[in-house]
Amino acid sequence: MLDDLVPDDLRERVATLLPPHPPRRRRYPGRLPSDDRAALLGIVYVLCKGVNRRDVPAERTGCSGVTAWRRLRDWTETGLWPRLHEVLLAELRMAGLLELDDAAIDGSHVRALKGGLHTGPSPVDRGRPGSKHHLIVDRYGTPLAVTLTGGNRHDVTQPLPLLDAIPPIRGLRGLPRRRPRRLFADRGHDYDEYRRILRRRGITPRIARRGVAHGSGLGQTRWVVERTFAWLHQFKRLRIRYEIRADLHESLRQLACSIIRLRRLRTSF
Repeated sequence: MLDDLVPDDLRERVATLLPPHPPRRRRYPGRLPSDDRAALLGIVYVLCKGVNRRDVPAERTGCSGVTAWRRLRDWTETGLWPRLHEVLLAELRMAGLLELDDAAIDGSHVRALKGGLHTGPSPVDRGRPGSKHHLIVDRYGTPLAVTLTGGNRHDVTQPLPLLDAIPPIRGLRGLPRRRPRRLFADRGHDYDEYRRILRRRGITPRIARRGVAHGSGLGQTRWVVERTFAWLHQFKRLRIRYEIRADLHESLRQLACSIIRLRRLRTSF
């Protein structure tokens, strides 16, 4: 039943974006490389189960966990996951399943056991090393962009990097979309300076204010980003950061977001 972890639509989209394998010498061919589908299954197995890469069952996946992790490293360096991200967003927009007028942002702390780039003392975990996932979603909770910072970075520093990280979303005739019309956020983003910056970009800020009683009604739109974080945390490898290399951890998050987008394409929730 491991094949259910990597559905055919995910395999097909990844296969079209993979770089070609380098040519092999005829005289000393060496061992044949592992199948890309088996390597993708090994990567998704680690992402979903949260196990160490050495604990991947090679007899069931067709590829050892170490080989799958090396393939993740190679695919990350070729920029596979951002391209997959753009392709899926374009398909969603073409199908009318992307609502870009309203967007919501938020952040979530994760413990970083081994340190690495983009880690810092987490204020919610007694100063232990941690990282922070920042996420921007559309009206339906579809991930548009994700960023990674240290655990001590404030949420207010990330709205602009998140907006800049949204790729040009094609799929319809005309110019691609790159920004929402309205941006919803909680009280952690309550700074008038950033409100002015958002307005200069043509974005209407819908940010809750500190010291104001609950009941503003903004949560009726902003709650979808909390649900998307719950979806991401279903991938057990993302609950705690085990990767020292920040780019590999971000690749796993991008892959998880791509799986969420594929679910959105199959069913409109």
